Amino acid sequence: MPEKNFDCVIVGGGVIGLAIAWRISQLGLSVALLERHHPALAASWVAAGMLAPVTEVSYGEEELLAFNLEAAARYPSFVEELSRSSGITVELSKNGTLFVALDRDQKEALEMLFEFQSSLGLDAEWIGDGKLRELESGLRPSARAAVLARNDRSIDPRVLTGALLEAAQREGTLIFPETEVTSIAIQGGNCTGVRTASGDEFKTTNVVVAAGSWSGSIEGMPAEIRENLRPVKGQLMHLKPGGGLPGPVEHIIRTEEIYLVPREDGSIVAGASVEEKGFDTTITAGEIYELLRSADEAVPGIREMELAATISGLRPGTPDNRPLIGPTSIDGLVAATGHFRNGILQTAVTADAVARFVVKGEALPEMKRFHPERFAVAK
Repeated sequence: MPEKNFDCVIVGGGVIGLAIAWRISQLGLSVALLERHHPALAASWVAAGMLAPVTEVSYGEEELLAFNLEAAARYPSFVEELSRSSGITVELSKNGTLFVALDRDQKEALEMLFEFQSSLGLDAEWIGDGKLRELESGLRPSARAAVLARNDRSIDPRVLTGALLEAAQREGTLIFPETEVTSIAIQGGNCTGVRTASGDEFKTTNVVVAAGSWSGSIEGMPAEIRENLRPVKGQLMHLKPGGGLPGPVEHIIRTEEIYLVPREDGSIVAGASVEEKGFDTTITAGEIYELLRSADEAVPGIREMELAATISGLRPGTPDNRPLIGPTSIDGLVAATGHFRNGILQTAVTADAVARFVVKGEALPEMKRFHPERFAVAK
């Protein structure tokens, strides 16, 4: 076992933890990343990889929207640098997202959403049924209209996390797989490291908890993390075109009930359910049936595709749907979790903010907007 004293210990080897490890290692600190299973898996492995701040905008979440727009704008330079650093090509999709209305009621709801997007100055375009067919011939002929967000893109999270793992290791991060952190070591109100299930202690003055839904279950975690983080289950499907045929869609397709994210090889990721089931990750026939039904209603060509895989994962949710980024009430313990449905999108800005704070003590705006102790203040 290498010397277990580090400048920084990161708990969690998903996309957020790996990106933070890469950034902190770049800045010259010694970093250990501890993962309970294997890095680049869990929620990051399951995610569809949508980078869609415009089509995912919700009423009353304008502050989160600003964060997501900033995150999306930073992505091209982020993946360009990551590709160079890792030697693995990481690409963004180019065709944008179509939020499609399949009937009259959905069209009325979509008109309201488009008005809201327009009022915020977002780059969204109304597409009537005639032009819609030109953009996506694979849509159901009865589709009424759509909103096109040209800059809402996607990325393959499995390629992204693989590149982050390689880049972090090239910069000197030491990876410890199958190393479950069971408790935070605290002395005099300060975090002094972490303890693992095998009895090992990793000593440091900087611990970053980025363990997704499991972050709150670690012994010693402060109340603002422990009490405000929950797992939200999501089930998805992976579909492959048969017989060497191209995929049925080119854009990301969204409806009120489903999203379809095409990959370069013609395959599609379809998802995802939103279930409050604790830490259960069982794949259920009912949810997969509903996903298939909704996919078929939008794109009938789905029926001819191979059902290659059904998967499930747990998103880390918070009471206000905003992430937990920044120092906690325990000195030396920093949170980077609670990203809910936008973990892939928010990766670059989260990593930069946490790295700057750990290395230089600078609190970027992200930390003020999504400070974990906002819940303690609310009480």
